[in-house]
Amino acid sequence: MDLLSDVLRVARLSGGVFLHAEFTAPWCIAARIAPEMCAPFLGPVGHLIPYHYVVDGELSIALEDQAPYTLRGGEIVMFPRNDMHLMGSDLGQPPVRIRDILVPPTGAGLHSIRHGNGGALTRLVCGYLGCELARGNPVFETLPALIRLRVDETGAAEWIRSTFQYAASEIAAGRAGSETVLAKLSELLFIEAVRRYALELPPGQTGWFAGLHDPVVARVLALMHSNIAGNWSVEDLGREAGLSRSAMADRFTRVMGMPPMHYLNQWRMHVAAQSLKSTNVSLARLAERVGYDSEAAFSRAFRKAFGSAPASWRRINR
Repeated sequence: MDLLSDVLRVARLSGGVFLHAEFTAPWCIAARIAPEMCAPFLGPVGHLIPYHYVVDGELSIALEDQAPYTLRGGEIVMFPRNDMHLMGSDLGQPPVRIRDILVPPTGAGLHSIRHGNGGALTRLVCGYLGCELARGNPVFETLPALIRLRVDETGAAEWIRSTFQYAASEIAAGRAGSETVLAKLSELLFIEAVRRYALELPPGQTGWFAGLHDPVVARVLALMHSNIAGNWSVEDLGREAGLSRSAMADRFTRVMGMPPMHYLNQWRMHVAAQSLKSTNVSLARLAERVGYDSEAAFSRAFRKAFGSAPASWRRINR
């Protein structure tokens, strides 16, 4: 089973809200966009993942209280947690808020930014990927605050670069369908960045991505995800993985940072919350889908995880 695809499918990603930016040195901006600011474009999303693709030039970029990175043409940086970050040719300059220099299009086309003091030119394409529910999703809870993707180091480097440039020029010209191209591209870029992060994970790490590298833990995760409603026990999972109950539990806990049944309960609650948010399925049917014998037992587990009853949570989050 493709675990990453399963987790991202439940996240329900949606790409959009793009802008073209041109900066001339010296410049510095502070960037963070609240989800509600993108609602007219993406719809109501609970979480945003901003990214910046450097078309030409270079810039420094930094999270608060962290050393800056230098980005050059052909590189992409993503912020899975949507943390506030500084960008600029000189991060010592007083930062300008992105909302204060954002220029909407006069008709069809990209929002734009032109800012700076006439020096060296840096051009960016910026986008925002929406996610309906990040809380409880093991991918979003495990990713670092910043991911860099060097397009030239991916197998699809030329395709990514040419598609970005083509879609950006099409939107600038106001041609229909181009925003859809960029939206789908942003989803593919995020998946590629996550895959790259998982492949390059250093040895000795713990968490969900580390679990993908461990054959026993990956087998147990695949069992859970392929049959979320299964009446699993630690003994059953250990037997399927070819280990004793205690050996499997110890290995899973060491790699994942939590016991196997704790992970299963978390994933069940995340799937349930996504279903409550996006469907009209009855609570009794939903309880059955995520492995609970009764609606009452499901409601108790959901209240413990989210702090409110399923019906109340649905009403608020719809």
